[in-house]
Amino acid sequence: MSRLRALLRSTRLLTLTGAGGVGKTRLALEFARALPNRFARVDLVELDSLRDCTVPAQSVATALGVGERAGRTGVDGLVRAIGDTSRLLVLDNCEHVAEPCARLVATLLGRCPRLRILATSREALRVPGETVFRVGELSLPPADAGDDVAALLRADAVRLFVERASNRSPGFSLDRGNARPVAEICRRLDGLTLAVELAARHVGALAPSDILAGLDDQLSQLDLLADGSRTGPRRHRGLAAAVDWSHRLLDPAERAVFRRLAVLVGGFDVAAARSVCAGDGIGPGQVFRILCALEAKSLVVRLPGDAAPTRFRQLGTIRAYAMERLRASGELPGTLRRALAWLTGLADRDRGDVFADQASSPLAAERDNLASVLACATGQDDAARARLTLELARVHYQQEQPSAARALLTGPLGGADAPAPGGEVPALAARVACQQADLDEALRRGEQAVARERMRHDPAGLANALDARAAARLCRGEFTEAVADLRECLDVVASLGTPEEIAWCTHHLAWALLQAGRAPEADALMARCLPVLREQAPWPRTAAALHTAGAVRLALGHLESAERLFTEVLRITPGTSFHSLYPVEGLALVAAESGDPQRALRLYEASARARHRLDTEPEAPWRRTMEQAADRARKLLSPAAREAAVAGARGLHGERLVAYALRARRGADEGSRLTARESMVVELVREGLTNRQIAEQLRLSVHTVATHLDKVRDKLGLRSRTQIALWAADENRKLWFRDIRHALPES
Repeated sequence: MSRLRALLRSTRLLTLTGAGGVGKTRLALEFARALPNRFARVDLVELDSLRDCTVPAQSVATALGVGERAGRTGVDGLVRAIGDTSRLLVLDNCEHVAEPCARLVATLLGRCPRLRILATSREALRVPGETVFRVGELSLPPADAGDDVAALLRADAVRLFVERASNRSPGFSLDRGNARPVAEICRRLDGLTLAVELAARHVGALAPSDILAGLDDQLSQLDLLADGSRTGPRRHRGLAAAVDWSHRLLDPAERAVFRRLAVLVGGFDVAAARSVCAGDGIGPGQVFRILCALEAKSLVVRLPGDAAPTRFRQLGTIRAYAMERLRASGELPGTLRRALAWLTGLADRDRGDVFADQASSPLAAERDNLASVLACATGQDDAARARLTLELARVHYQQEQPSAARALLTGPLGGADAPAPGGEVPALAARVACQQADLDEALRRGEQAVARERMRHDPAGLANALDARAAARLCRGEFTEAVADLRECLDVVASLGTPEEIAWCTHHLAWALLQAGRAPEADALMARCLPVLREQAPWPRTAAALHTAGAVRLALGHLESAERLFTEVLRITPGTSFHSLYPVEGLALVAAESGDPQRALRLYEASARARHRLDTEPEAPWRRTMEQAADRARKLLSPAAREAAVAGARGLHGERLVAYALRARRGADEGSRLTARESMVVELVREGLTNRQIAEQLRLSVHTVATHLDKVRDKLGLRSRTQIALWAADENRKLWFRDIRHALPES
């Protein structure tokens, strides 16, 4: 509301856009009611009953009580009635008469100098001077909120559901028993206001868990969301009616693309939309224009962020409607064939990678699309489906979802009719079994993979199988046998002549040698392979190799170099990834060996909590090393110090944990590496000032402030403003900063 008030002060035409059912009309009405007495009159004109191409001037005239006079058209009469009085005109639901409405608005604004117009529409009117305000979906609860009632109630969608449900069923409240299904209902409905309200209306007749089960069935989803108000606009009496209203406004080509996009449940970029939607009367060159038109009409939404390429998606309820239309059109089989061909093309980009199970898959971003298309495309191109099923299992493995991966490997890919005769499937199954700590199965599948590949005489396949069997043996503590497998694997990979794969296999051998107690030999191997991986490998492989190098240096007692390596891992790893927990634990081991048991225990406890939230476990040898170090730290600390370390760990997660872990053991002495001016900039960042505010206070340019912060990041090894602020907030540094502040001259 405050943002709308600010916008209306600077524009004469403000258009609220968004998907059907997002709440544009309600927001416009509430906004108009809450306006201060700055307008002589506020008028509401509802246009939803007008037919296509009808001139809306008559509806506006009726709402304003303006009759026609001889010799004066409807528009002239409106202009005369409005004159130069200060008025606000609310035009609700303009999308189906967008062109005549735009002409009328342009005329009125041009001839009535003190008129302001607030419009609601599923697409912008595109009138010069128009300001467009996109009404978004309600905020959703975070995925890791669980059944934390307080955390869930901070989400707008959950609060709306609870409010409407309590109106329907007095006494209803959010508690730990119903918190999870209520949160999932709101997520499944994408926070779409009308959908949340319609779902909440069933409370009393149905438990939240039953409502959620109904939403799981796409065929019944729109029926469940059809019990709207009898007194509201007809287009809002059910979600299907709201979407159908938008659908009727599309031209035939737009309708075809709209319904074909329904198979892309995980979102899509322009290339994906072109691959899946072009054909049967739609040319590839048309798809981009149509996609932009659908986005303008709020039938697809752009995903937030500036990552390239831009991705879009259909809201779940809109996609359910589109899928109904796709089935009714008879185009579903053809659309699925094109989707299979597109996904196969993505998979083909990675052909030739020796260790495909551990390579970043181009299909990782398309996991949900891949799963959905495979589930629907039964009876089509069995070879392509088998290939993509293996790719989906790989993605599940790489994302630490071993149960989902194993179901595919033992189901579609593990039966008697399984089309893959080589060792790819059992090799991946061995790795998955390691994730699940099913060690006998891991070795059995690893043996099977090696036996199959020796019969095929395929060097790349044999190398992958040997690597998988070595992974199983490492999990079982059979270090000597694992080293033997990896030596043979390295010999095979060396004959293939790919430097990155040779370096990756060398790194695996170094890790096995470290577990076997042969750290000096492992150190020599890491010196050979680490430069290659730093230069050529994607960040996940580089991070893994840096971690191994850090662990080796730690075993050799070289604490400073181990710390540098673990810190480097942390800098290149996304803070939200489970990969960032390994260097945090490595820095905990460095702290333990350096005589700082409290820091070691705090890092260990914080990492353990993060692993519990992410439901991820480290490899058994690493876990044992960590647990032993944590036990030693506890014994060295007093009860009060132990409690302080554990209490401190509770507040360390995400960026805070990364910032604390990156804080070097030298403590406040790090500050001496900063110049006085850099220190002042850091102190003002700690106080929450923006770059512009810092520039004004220190009488510098914004560019100079940004340059100082870049230098601070380089000197301290920090990555973000949050980390800089946390570093500066350390109690040991506050006095030092205060001295610097007083030492600087006023100029």
